[in-house]
Amino acid sequence: MSNPMEFLLWTKGPMFNWAIAIFALGMLARLVEIFWLGRKINYAEARASEWGPGFRTMITRSFADPGTFKRSGFDVLVGWIWHLGFIIVLFLFIPHIELIKSVFGVAWPGLPNPVIDAISAVTLVGLVAALVHRLMHPVKQHLSTFEDYLTWGVTFLVVITGYLAYHRLVNPYPLVLGLHILSVEIFLIVLPFTKLTHMFTAFIARWYNGAIFGRKGVQS
Repeated sequence: MSNPMEFLLWTKGPMFNWAIAIFALGMLARLVEIFWLGRKINYAEARASEWGPGFRTMITRSFADPGTFKRSGFDVLVGWIWHLGFIIVLFLFIPHIELIKSVFGVAWPGLPNPVIDAISAVTLVGLVAALVHRLMHPVKQHLSTFEDYLTWGVTFLVVITGYLAYHRLVNPYPLVLGLHILSVEIFLIVLPFTKLTHMFTAFIARWYNGAIFGRKGVQS
């Protein structure tokens, strides 16, 4: 690749296809592991339905209880800020919606660009605050692994390169746009093999925990 335009075309072509293939195969393997290999048949007589308690737990576990918020208020607040910001920018930025439409044929209304810009900035601040807190908190620093920093890094790269591309802060523009697309592709490749998988499995796990207790007739 001798120039930025060739780099951009490579990220939008061959590299994109490889990233999607690795992501799809990785997630398929992970879901097979969860649904076919991860749960033993329960021969005990069910005392109640699994579905209601499963969905109830899926919802309630998505919000911190008062005790958790009191002990780890910073983690809960900052976590919600950057997770929500990431999701909003991903699904409500109009160019992202157009890309999804070109691939899947579905679309929905997006938010105005200035709103997305502001949310992106807040998301970046939240990500940096989360990293600084991890580095300065003795217990978190001790427990953190390479995977924790890797997942933070690939997530941050997606947001910061998108922010730089939107504001055209790096020249030439095809270079920074290509870097943003490449960072997304790295994110997709890493996702099935790291804690980032929780984007797809968190609600499954919460439902499963609630369903187990519901089957026993107790509340999760």
